[in-house]
Amino acid sequence: HPLPPYSYVPRLAAHPISDPRGHSCGVAEPPVHPLDTSTYATNATYLFAVDLFNHGFYWEAHEEWERLWHLAGRTGPTADFLKGLIKLAAAGVKLREGRPAGVKQHATRCVELLQHAANAQDTTFGLQLTDICNFATELASNPSKSIEADSPNAARTLDFTLQLNKP
Repeated sequence: HPLPPYSYVPRLAAHPISDPRGHSCGVAEPPVHPLDTSTYATNATYLFAVDLFNHGFYWEAHEEWERLWHLAGRTGPTADFLKGLIKLAAAGVKLREGRPAGVKQHATRCVELLQHAANAQDTTFGLQLTDICNFATELASNPSKSIEADSPNAARTLDFTLQLNKP
């Protein structure tokens, strides 16, 4: 999938879906297939969400992972894993909004959810949970590190890339 023309940041850009000027307004969403251990490496929604996140499209990645989260039933290890990624993406949105308290809250919740989802496994759906949790823990401990002022800035990015290991 091509990347959107802009990354949505509340108060800085048109809402992607509800605003007629939004990059996804009126665009039909492609079908979504459940995330599972045997097909994650070919799950288009999951892979697109990872790409979106890695290119700084945090709100958009959040939306894609949320579609998978709903299919996962919103509870259980797979749902917790996806919710952890959703929270990490939400921390990226809060970073861009200039809201350190939101960054801290979402990064902390990301760690809690991923630790709960891990079940003694460090690699889940091709991602190293220890790496993500270490980054999110550091982000939560110093959420103002990348925020110079409490003002929105669409150029702020998380200093982290999701490394997807395919089977």
